[in-house]
Amino acid sequence: MKASLTLGKVSNFLGLGIFTTLKNLFTGKLEKEDLQNFLRKAIVPLASIILFIVIWHLGAKSLYNIEAKFKIEKALQDQGQAAADALTACIASGESSCQPNTLPSPIQVWDSFQSLLRDHNSISADKAAFIEKTAALNEKRIAAGKEPIVYTGRPSFVDQIFRSLKTVFAGFFLALFIAVPLGIFIGLSSTLKSAFNWFIQIFKPVSPVVWYLLVFMIVKTVLIGSTEDSSFTISFISVGLCSMWATLVNTAMGVSTVAKDFINVAKVLKLGTFQKIFKVVLPSSLPLIFTGLKITLSVAWMVLIAIELLAQSPGLGLFVWEEFQNGANDSNAKIIVAMFAIGIIGFLLDRLMLAIQNWVSFDKQDAI
Repeated sequence: MKASLTLGKVSNFLGLGIFTTLKNLFTGKLEKEDLQNFLRKAIVPLASIILFIVIWHLGAKSLYNIEAKFKIEKALQDQGQAAADALTACIASGESSCQPNTLPSPIQVWDSFQSLLRDHNSISADKAAFIEKTAALNEKRIAAGKEPIVYTGRPSFVDQIFRSLKTVFAGFFLALFIAVPLGIFIGLSSTLKSAFNWFIQIFKPVSPVVWYLLVFMIVKTVLIGSTEDSSFTISFISVGLCSMWATLVNTAMGVSTVAKDFINVAKVLKLGTFQKIFKVVLPSSLPLIFTGLKITLSVAWMVLIAIELLAQSPGLGLFVWEEFQNGANDSNAKIIVAMFAIGIIGFLLDRLMLAIQNWVSFDKQDAI
């Protein structure tokens, strides 16, 4: 019974109704309709993934051959037959120094993923050794009222993922604390709606780059002379301001469309303003509010990459830019690894918001 409940929860979280079908398949209770659902939700996606990988492999191989042919012909024209033959032999040998730098194949991306994990383990071991080595000294420094010595080595790929998650959630909660209360008051008052409408319409489409520059102008002055990590502060505030508009608009719309009968009942019961908001308005408008929050979190995760790049804040955005600038033979493959990490994390964040929405709302929704 407990295992069945666990499978159901995982299925609801991921939006895949295949776990119950698998259970029925092995217990002999699978019906025709269940089999069709299983084929549609498990086999068809698996087949599409395999097809995607095959097309990707063939495309990467074709691009590799095009660039290899171009390099050989250029060597032939510029340096002669001997140089062209040498380059052909070098490319065929797999030597990294002469390989065409184009779209990596799935195997190259997988190898880079494993390389990044090995790099993370190595950096984690170095960090642990540093902490152990400086533990006694840091105790003395703290006792003397001094700052402890901290590890300043480069972050690993996994460290940068967690840094990006920290930034995006800080920005998301900033957006939530600004947009939801403001949206409630705008939705309750037609006067406030008229007063703020121009503000929303003008600032909603502003580019993340412009928001970053605006926040940078303000924060660098506010934190002048401070030792605080300004890049993180600038990043999460910029993310929050870029992404809050969907929540603001949806909250205002949800509140303004609450059934008049509910408002009249609140008046009959003589509920105070805050009682009316928390007992009547918010429960009725939760579906639209959560729709806005889902969009806000998705937008926050998308704009984060550009903002981290601009702010030079450690994270996936800076990782992608540094690999692009690096131009090493495996840089392209690492960029693709980061792309998949960004996409998978974005998917999981969306499922998380849907799970929370279904937990707190009576209006249950299926995953898309």
